[in-house]
Amino acid sequence: MTPTPTPTTTGRRPPRDLRDFYENPAVPVASGTPRSLRQARMLARALGPATDRPRTVLDIGCGDGTAAATAAPLLPGHRVIGVDWSQDALRRARTRIPYAVRGELTGGGLPFASESADAVLFSEVIEHLVDPDAALDEIRRILRPGGHLMLSTPNLAAWYNRALLLAGVQPVFSEVSLRGIHGRPGKEVVGHLRLYTARALREFVAASGFTVAGLEGAPFHGVPRPLRPLDRLACARPRLASILLLHARRT
Repeated sequence: MTPTPTPTTTGRRPPRDLRDFYENPAVPVASGTPRSLRQARMLARALGPATDRPRTVLDIGCGDGTAAATAAPLLPGHRVIGVDWSQDALRRARTRIPYAVRGELTGGGLPFASESADAVLFSEVIEHLVDPDAALDEIRRILRPGGHLMLSTPNLAAWYNRALLLAGVQPVFSEVSLRGIHGRPGKEVVGHLRLYTARALREFVAASGFTVAGLEGAPFHGVPRPLRPLDRLACARPRLASILLLHARRT
């Protein structure tokens, strides 16, 4: 007799592996409008207007297409293409953006020629990866020399995480299980495997063949409402902000 799966704390069946986890429609895939908008503005400043030729922008790990759809109006004349390996995410993305294709950073790699993209949006993806080194290698392959990487990820050293660690509490964004929340604030399991401080992220991206051009902060939509003014203020000092927004160029 097949045993009945043990229910999770969220009422979902436990995933068999990471692919099952990310194919689950209940797992959040949107990066959040405030973060997406700040990142899109950074990219618009970097690319400039499409006066000579349209640029190709790939939103790798596009999820439901929210970040790409937020960026598109700020990038008139440029072509934004969503890329994800999850078929469920792609179905949702295609309701928001005209182009969304299936692709993976590992295995056979992305379905794009070397040096074919002008910019890559990489929004809240790197913290989910088993092998981030291989991911940045693949992104570097498809970017043209001088091409732009716009990477966002939660900040391990966010202002409230520093206080939580001092109190012996698991930091926000960090997870010890795919089945439930243990020892940290929050209600959603989102599958984070790696977390970065501002310094670690800069060093890692630079070691992967990129020149870091800038780092900004963004707020986190999950911060309790009374603390949101503090979270917005922390954005002025990226190393304390909830979300790190890094701009790098392919060398």
